[in-house]
Amino acid sequence: MNAKGTVFKYGDNVDTDVIIPARYLNSSDPAELATHCMEDIDKDFVGKVKKGDIIVANKNFGCGSSREHAPIAIKASGVSCVIAETFARIFYRNSINIGLPIIECPEAAKAIEAGDEVEVNFDTGIITDITKNMTFQGQAFPEFMQKIIASEGLVNYINNR
Repeated sequence: MNAKGTVFKYGDNVDTDVIIPARYLNSSDPAELATHCMEDIDKDFVGKVKKGDIIVANKNFGCGSSREHAPIAIKASGVSCVIAETFARIFYRNSINIGLPIIECPEAAKAIEAGDEVEVNFDTGIITDITKNMTFQGQAFPEFMQKIIASEGLVNYINNR
């Protein structure tokens, strides 16, 4: 399983309120949430993001509330993977639960820049910045987590078993 796309880069402590602002939480429709994804931190995100693109951030991505709306909005916007130095634990778990691949890799998070073309191999954890011709070793997903992601989330994974 791989992801490949153009990078949107963010800093430290990107919280769930800027990923999907609370004023839009009256909807749980993924397509509707995607239309407001990242708008309070990056007004151009929704207009520029393409299927397969990748978000890269620094420390504590997804901090704040425990709502699943945040990873749902990211996934529904077309983002194929989020790479960060660290993730808030509840965001990490929610992302896996809904089938959004996320990888912690401090070296990659520091070196990769907005606009870089990046590829991620989920089997090996290898992150390749194609633009800069650099590779980084991220944490590979255990097989059971790959199955959850391939099933588009935990509920589908359980229902398919």
